[in-house]
Amino acid sequence: MTADENPLLEGLTTRRAPEPCALAIYGASGDLTQRKLMPALYSLALRRLLPERFAVVGVGRSASTDDEFRARIREGIEQHARDPFQTDAWERLAAGMRYVSADPGTDGGTDELWRALGEVDAERGLGGNRIHYFAVPPTAIGSLIEDIGQHRHEQPGWTRLVIEKPFGRDLASAEQLNAEIAHHFVESEIYRIDHYLGKETVQNLLALRFANGIFEPIWNRQFVDHVQITVGESMGIEGRAGFYEESGAIRDIFQNHLLQLLALTAMEPPSDFSADAVRNEKVKVLRSLHTPGPKNIVRGQYGRGFVEGIEVAGYREEHGVARDSTTETFVAAKLYVDNWRWADTPFYVRAGKRLGKRETTIAIQFKRAPHPPFEISSVEPLKPNVLLIHVQPDEGVSLAFAAKVPGQGMALRTVHMDFLYGGAFRTGLPEAYERLILDCMLGEATLFTRADEVAEQWKLVDAIVAPWQRDQPGFPNYPAGTWGPAVADELLHRDGRSWRRH
Repeated sequence: MTADENPLLEGLTTRRAPEPCALAIYGASGDLTQRKLMPALYSLALRRLLPERFAVVGVGRSASTDDEFRARIREGIEQHARDPFQTDAWERLAAGMRYVSADPGTDGGTDELWRALGEVDAERGLGGNRIHYFAVPPTAIGSLIEDIGQHRHEQPGWTRLVIEKPFGRDLASAEQLNAEIAHHFVESEIYRIDHYLGKETVQNLLALRFANGIFEPIWNRQFVDHVQITVGESMGIEGRAGFYEESGAIRDIFQNHLLQLLALTAMEPPSDFSADAVRNEKVKVLRSLHTPGPKNIVRGQYGRGFVEGIEVAGYREEHGVARDSTTETFVAAKLYVDNWRWADTPFYVRAGKRLGKRETTIAIQFKRAPHPPFEISSVEPLKPNVLLIHVQPDEGVSLAFAAKVPGQGMALRTVHMDFLYGGAFRTGLPEAYERLILDCMLGEATLFTRADEVAEQWKLVDAIVAPWQRDQPGFPNYPAGTWGPAVADELLHRDGRSWRRH
């Protein structure tokens, strides 16, 4: 029985079928394509969510045949797809797969690409509809966009661009990239992808807040003591020294994933759930963020330590990293959203590499009861109520509250009420890229970031980073396998608070 035949499984579905289209992937031989994009397409094919008429054109600089490309992609799907390999689903997907070698920096360097797109369009009846997916470094995007813009009017259908993060490396470069795109494309054709927004738990944050009458009335400064957002990774830089030395934690995670989670947590209810209505409310939050002063921002870099019992190298010992590197692998901040709902409510955020474990959570900690008569008889200090949203790896929601311990007397203990996606819906969750790729095919932009969102995120990051140019931090300042430098704990201790225990 296949995934689309099992009536007990609930998962990614669509109310309307995407139009026929071709998906051109630039950087087709790269890690993202092998590990994420093609396994996501396979899962969509398995569930028959792809258009009946569909084609994938892999684009890279290296020479390769169609058969070699298909063999590499099949290997990636067998290793990384969330679903078991099924020959019929693979054959449906592979039938429309091609590979071309292209170099947009040379005269005629993309001629073969446009011939291939024209051929699959004619063979499979795609109507000229094309998605161009940039799984390449930001420096390679400009020339590709110019080439695509010059050819786009040769086709009758629509064109959409999917651009991976980071979108630029600061406000100036992001604005320059937007200007280059605007020569040929309008905002509705641009899909800036942040894969965190494709995660089911992140999307469920909107449902949790706005579809339940019990949460929204207390989702404000009167009832919430503070918010903690953690994006922790136990892994290191995974051989990406060239990228990470240029980005650091603040550009790799803080600027996009972390600020997007904060915006969704703090936003006002949108008038509807159209793309622009949701993104308008997120932009309002980002514009309301105050730049944290030096005492409210912490950065760190991991040294040698132990992760899950295995000794690992420090950041400066990683291959390709300068021995005196001042690139941060950890950043924490106390942020304020200066609006009516959240005034004076701190948002404590942190993100880092080589932390104690892989975990992304949003913790809404509520204020304590004003008159706790049970403190004297409790078996342990009573903890405040916390609504904990687990984004990864164990997707779900947990609510901490006090309950009476069985037996005589009024002894209390904190207990948890848990909701787990897998148990409630009897299915493995769709990978984020499945939802995002399908949304792009449908022209649904809600889960993609808009130009003004990106600009506001970079404005904050640029303001934080500017003073760092003058500093020479004492790195490394936390051992791998811990939860960051000690000064990050002080960020909360000064306010009489602590990071969540793990």
